[in-house]
Amino acid sequence: MPNDIYVDAAVSGNRAEPMKAILKTGFLALAIMLALAVPAHAGPLEDGKVAYESKDYATALKFWRPLAEQGHPGAQTGLGIMYAKGHGVSQDFAEAAKWFQKAAEQGLGWAQYQLAAMYFKGQGVRQDDAEAVEWLQKAAEWGIPKAKTDLGFMYAKGRGVPQSYAEAMKWYRRAAEQGVAQAQHNLGYFFEKGLGVPQDNAEAVKWYRKAAEHGYASAQVNVGIMYNNGRGVTRDHAEALKWYRKATEQGNAQAQYNLGLMYAAGEGVPQDDAAAHMWFTLAIQHGLKEAQTSRDILVKRMTHGQIEKARLMAREWLAQHPQ
Repeated sequence: MPNDIYVDAAVSGNRAEPMKAILKTGFLALAIMLALAVPAHAGPLEDGKVAYESKDYATALKFWRPLAEQGHPGAQTGLGIMYAKGHGVSQDFAEAAKWFQKAAEQGLGWAQYQLAAMYFKGQGVRQDDAEAVEWLQKAAEWGIPKAKTDLGFMYAKGRGVPQSYAEAMKWYRRAAEQGVAQAQHNLGYFFEKGLGVPQDNAEAVKWYRKAAEHGYASAQVNVGIMYNNGRGVTRDHAEALKWYRKATEQGNAQAQYNLGLMYAAGEGVPQDDAAAHMWFTLAIQHGLKEAQTSRDILVKRMTHGQIEKARLMAREWLAQHPQ
């Protein structure tokens, strides 16, 4: 097996940017608003929710707009969602931000989170990281787990606040302990790299695994990498393969590439150039440049028949796993 094909899986992943913002607008669980409704408004708010979830947006609007204009924060948030997504009304981010602001100023955490997203993206309001952080802080204190995750991101990147891995770590931990998979993954990364905490591979694996068990594909890849290289755990190619395969089911290019490396090297599986070629091909189709380099090297030792077999395998896999 030529060494120039086998790239160490510990460094073959796109792991320089493990943290990404997950601030979103308009994708709330609307049921949460019901818990905040005063009894007098529970009926219309619930009716609006049922209509919205049935995609009867005109009826949802009929129930929610009067409540929103009367100052009900749950209905104001629902109306903001409708404007943000263009459901039943023309999409209008400025109008969405207006209603989120009204609910946020009354202390509704979900509205505060949505308003933070608007400032983060500059949708309907000026782009302002500091303002986003302010509303994220309020939403986090209200108990929104995703707000804590996003605060971790802002501190890690120094957006709207002084850059601080220690502060990022604090917020990631709080969200991770509430079961947010992305926060668990990022916490694992911080332990692996020693960012804001002493470097600790065993602790990294612990948090990667928690996120992986929630189905977070990037964490599944990282658990596989740790097992493949014996970092924080006993080296175990079979366990690495298991986690790579889970991530490939979600179309993760890095997992596909790492599986290709293992088949090319015969690590944990019988050596199989056709299988390696197939996995490299799938990773290439997802835009992973290093997979192209590895496949170009691999084909130099493959027969025409092996290459055709690999191409057929890739087509069959794609047919069975539409992305």
